[in-house]
Amino acid sequence: MNTTNKKPVKIAVIGAGSRGTYAYAPHALKYPDQMQITAVAEPNEYRRKKFAEMYNIPEENQFVSWEPLLENHNCDGVIISNQDADHFDPLLKSMELGLSILMEKPVTNNRGEARELLKKIEAYDKPLLICHVLRYTDFFMELKKLLDENAIGELISIQHNENVGHFHQAHSFVRGHWRKTEGSSPMILAKCCHDLDILNWLNGTDCKKLSSFGSLTNFRKDKAPEGAPERCFDGCPVEKTCPYSAYRYLGKADDESNIPTFAQVVRDHGETDDLEAALKSGPYGRCVYHCDNDVVDNQVVIMEYEGGKTASLIMSAFNDRTGRTVKLMGVNGEIRGYMEKNEIEITDFRTGAVKNINLKVSESGHGGGDEGMIMEFLSQIENPDIQGMQRGNRQGLLGHLMAFAAEESRLTNSVIMDSQF
Repeated sequence: MNTTNKKPVKIAVIGAGSRGTYAYAPHALKYPDQMQITAVAEPNEYRRKKFAEMYNIPEENQFVSWEPLLENHNCDGVIISNQDADHFDPLLKSMELGLSILMEKPVTNNRGEARELLKKIEAYDKPLLICHVLRYTDFFMELKKLLDENAIGELISIQHNENVGHFHQAHSFVRGHWRKTEGSSPMILAKCCHDLDILNWLNGTDCKKLSSFGSLTNFRKDKAPEGAPERCFDGCPVEKTCPYSAYRYLGKADDESNIPTFAQVVRDHGETDDLEAALKSGPYGRCVYHCDNDVVDNQVVIMEYEGGKTASLIMSAFNDRTGRTVKLMGVNGEIRGYMEKNEIEITDFRTGAVKNINLKVSESGHGGGDEGMIMEFLSQIENPDIQGMQRGNRQGLLGHLMAFAAEESRLTNSVIMDSQF
């Protein structure tokens, strides 16, 4: 982004949760000449005050809800990063005001609203980006470039794995905000709408039909170890061997439970810097077999695209660590990739040659996609490509509708045609 002799873009944030606070807004601290956070709307006082302190927001620009922020605060753009069920109304109001918008995914957890937004977003003539951050990773940009360069000939099929990670599942989808479909989203939407977007982007055509299977297999009361209490800190007999134990938040295990943002979410939810105290009193200290979760822990989606191309998406909790792996199969070769390691392998069927690409591993979230996303947003505010954004938003919202169709298919054991999306 070229910011020479330009004032920083003034951005308001609606929703001071983990994504708004730690994924996008930190760009303002790193590059204050490009972006300034000028207001926040957050109903939770602890998170609102903490966000305001981090980003030096005066009290008059701190709001409990989004309505007075949009009515009274003058800004160049808005980041909408509140809970899934609450995205729709501030998005429509921001569009009515003609603001530049960075919209956290999923855009909505309601199928009817997604259909409505597909029409509205395609006609919006201001910068609007949905946070499908995978598009802005070096990894997926390289895969797209290879396909566009015809590196494996005509693309026939994609195999895409969303490895949720066993502790990430426990944190977000068993103990956390996204554990129940009601009030949040089906897991295939909450976790995989940007995976479906990536499949649409890589294929370059529309999905014509799909089918899906999946269930909640492990994180249920009937799977609880004998004698397991309601909370991990209440003398669990298997605590030392349980891979999902809340004790792991304390940094005593060599796995993804050490991810700093997980512990920060626990502290913020408990409104305290004392991590152990927050675990003992809050939802993140619960036994994973005694929670009120109902979203799946494994699901597969099988898709057919225009021209007979196919794709499969496997989402599973039962992996060592969070990560995405992909295989692209073409008539002249195949590409295998591991996003979190930024490793790509290309095999040419005609010569047998194997080429390896090792990209720099980013420290930013989602393999560099979080940083790439906010940089693209600022770039679009300065030099908007409205038609390009409209195409991307169409693919992204079709991904949302595919997620709703996948959940319908899973529940009804049926094939869903695109006319039903």
